[in-house]
Amino acid sequence: MLKGRYSLVVAALALLAACSSNDKKPVKASAPPKPALMAPFRYHKAIEVSPGQTYDVVSWGRGSTDAGAFAILHSDSAAIKYTTTTGDLDGSITDVFNADMDNDGNPEILIQAKAKDTVSYARIYAFEFNNSGANKLDFPKLTNSQRRGYRGGDNFYIKEGKLIREFPIYSSNDSLAKTTGATRQLEYSLRSNSFSVKQLSKDSTDVVPTAVQQTKKSDQTSKQSVSRSSKKKRSESRRGRRRRN
Repeated sequence: MLKGRYSLVVAALALLAACSSNDKKPVKASAPPKPALMAPFRYHKAIEVSPGQTYDVVSWGRGSTDAGAFAILHSDSAAIKYTTTTGDLDGSITDVFNADMDNDGNPEILIQAKAKDTVSYARIYAFEFNNSGANKLDFPKLTNSQRRGYRGGDNFYIKEGKLIREFPIYSSNDSLAKTTGATRQLEYSLRSNSFSVKQLSKDSTDVVPTAVQQTKKSDQTSKQSVSRSSKKKRSESRRGRRRRN
């Protein structure tokens, strides 16, 4: 009798254990955290342009975060060749791009940095790499017309082998300026290791809205009608004078 009850208890416990195990949801494996950079390094991004050709871009510096240095570490694992390109850094690196903008088979590494000032201005450090090493490219500064209403906030990206730059336009260049809602878009091309730039979009601040245009047209029409009516009155008054005479 006791043996039968014991068997029933064991069976019930086994059933409860099976039900509880079925109710448990599978635990998702969490992604391992990215390893933190060891000081004095602040930034690292690896770009593999082709098998065996990798460019590691790093920045480092102790003390002030408004300045530092960068390095481009080129690893040619096939030829067992390793080179380093360094330079002074104004601000901090925000992104790194790889392209072949002039279609010559030599990769370009473009480092985007954000300088600390009254606003965050963008800096581009550009290099083209070939068999003989790195060639520094002069990135053009914004012209006076391109700088009009500029207060940072740049967005860079590569599109169809071109470097596209977008930033919001402000009502002025001082600290009290407000956004106009317009965006300026520039396209950078590369030929013979020289950059050229053209503006893709026309600033909406330069375009008169349709409603304003219609208002101006209506004002002009009303002015024309008023001038016509005044001329008509003058001619009628002259006719009346002639009849009296």
